[in-house]
Amino acid sequence: MSDEAVIRPSRAEDGDGLSRLIARCWADYPGSVYDRRGEMAPLDDIQAYYEAMGGIHWSVIRGDTIVGCLGAAPIESDVGIAWEMTKMYVSPLQRRSGFASLLVGLAEEHAGERGAEQMILWTDTRFQTAHRFYERLGYQTDSRTRAIDDLSRSVEYFYSKRLNPAL
Repeated sequence: MSDEAVIRPSRAEDGDGLSRLIARCWADYPGSVYDRRGEMAPLDDIQAYYEAMGGIHWSVIRGDTIVGCLGAAPIESDVGIAWEMTKMYVSPLQRRSGFASLLVGLAEEHAGERGAEQMILWTDTRFQTAHRFYERLGYQTDSRTRAIDDLSRSVEYFYSKRLNPAL
């Protein structure tokens, strides 16, 4: 088994590995309640979930462990064609490895090849390191927030970035 990392589209059978990754990431944030069967039910077939939206989800695999992931799908927008990034997580032991930047770049390229003019994301107000990361990549926030009706009582900030569509 190689220690080299591979980024590939997520598969239906990746749910348990993705669940372990996300639960581990959330454990770093007080007040975050991880609910696999309820709020994270799409992990049961992540491939079909994103395909149904016209999007894609990627996993970073190192050895036999999923150490990172990110999904992207088109959304309705009043600014032209837009895509949204979701479920972006990198294992705490793999942070600063470049995986997050690679995943975001992959999502931006994928969306741009499909005509996207903008990439958006919502990120929990508790994820301050992620906010700085997105800002370094050129994402900008505005005054928008949204409250999520979840067990964690999440509030999220809105971020966006203009893309250069290939179409």
